[in-house]
Amino acid sequence: MSGLLMNNLPILILTLGSRGDVQPYIAVGKILKAWGHDVVISTSQDFTAFIEASGLTAAPLSIDMKALIKSPEMQAAIHGFRGKVRAWRSTKDLIQRQLDEMLSVAREIAPHIILYHPKAAVAPYLARELGAIAIPSFLQPGFIPTGAFPPAFLPVPDMGRVLNRLSGRAMTALMALGHGAILKPWLARHPDLRRGNRISPLDGYHPRGAPIPRLHAFSRHIVPKPLEWGKRDHLTGAWFADTSEHWSPPADLARFLDARPPPVYVGFGSMPAVNAAKLTRDVLDGFRLSQTRGILAKGWGALIDIDVPDHIHVLDTAPHDWLFPRCSAVVHHGGAGTTQEALRSGRPSLICPIFGDQPFWGKRIAALGAGPDPIPLAKLSAENFAAALKALRDPAFARNAVTLGAAMDGEAGAATAAGLITELKS
Repeated sequence: MSGLLMNNLPILILTLGSRGDVQPYIAVGKILKAWGHDVVISTSQDFTAFIEASGLTAAPLSIDMKALIKSPEMQAAIHGFRGKVRAWRSTKDLIQRQLDEMLSVAREIAPHIILYHPKAAVAPYLARELGAIAIPSFLQPGFIPTGAFPPAFLPVPDMGRVLNRLSGRAMTALMALGHGAILKPWLARHPDLRRGNRISPLDGYHPRGAPIPRLHAFSRHIVPKPLEWGKRDHLTGAWFADTSEHWSPPADLARFLDARPPPVYVGFGSMPAVNAAKLTRDVLDGFRLSQTRGILAKGWGALIDIDVPDHIHVLDTAPHDWLFPRCSAVVHHGGAGTTQEALRSGRPSLICPIFGDQPFWGKRIAALGAGPDPIPLAKLSAENFAAALKALRDPAFARNAVTLGAAMDGEAGAATAAGLITELKS
């Protein structure tokens, strides 16, 4: 593997978002470090302990992403278009500060390679300033236009190859406008930076103009590679971080799992709910109506901690790679990481999407026969949730999920990505 040949490369990883936007990069970072490279992950400060517990170096930004997502402004942005507009206006200064901090981190680290999430759109400009290589990476298939499916971030059905491709191009044009609105004022405030042509954050940067791979961190067994994507687009497979290596379950959770039958997991990660109390009551009533044992993960606030009957267990969090295989099915919001982790565990899923790419993953799960049709979280009721829990018992869903999980488990996505990264030379 090339990663064993070129040691001591300083590598900076830039990402922003919830845990699902950070954990995959930890998986790649751990492999790169095992191969002898110096890896630093820069993201919001609330993930510093997680990064360091994984044996990697953190360069925290001042933002607290968990606090930001739980703020009234961001909750409104998640649940409505007007809220998104207001949130954009209210966070302009915050975004500019994050770009400044990324510049400071990059100058301090002086990386040879920058691996980045599209939210760190400044990365190619940092690479140009430092003579480094910037490698773009994508956790969802919503960035590069294709006729195979509509963009993952647009709430539209499959419209056929021509309209899918047009909608994809429209999506990338909107992204370019958004990136320009962020980067133009930032570049104007830094006239000392090395100048040149405008760089698309979707393309990356090489100081000699050499081609840069684009790393797509999802499984080809869930989303096959579109025909029009070229050699530079690599579907590596998901970047799984096995976070349960040194984790032991609390005694009450272990006892609950030892009882039979296996429970259904319900958790919505970092997603907030408009009415967490009502959502929790509907989930509990759905379990009661369907006579199903369940585990409720409170996450970042979609579900609340209330008195529950004996057939329900409430927890703050537990490693998905440890917990999911011990459950009969997984109910979640449809984040890219959770979707693929559930399938890797061989467990069928019910996705209750809220926004963004989540409806896309819900449709893919249903199309692959690994779970029932998604139920938007805003439309979840005790009755339709109970019906979905009963549907999840269909043996066909379990068989298809097991087949997909076995195929995905052989992809070694994080190692594949690490190999592509270390093959690049400046």
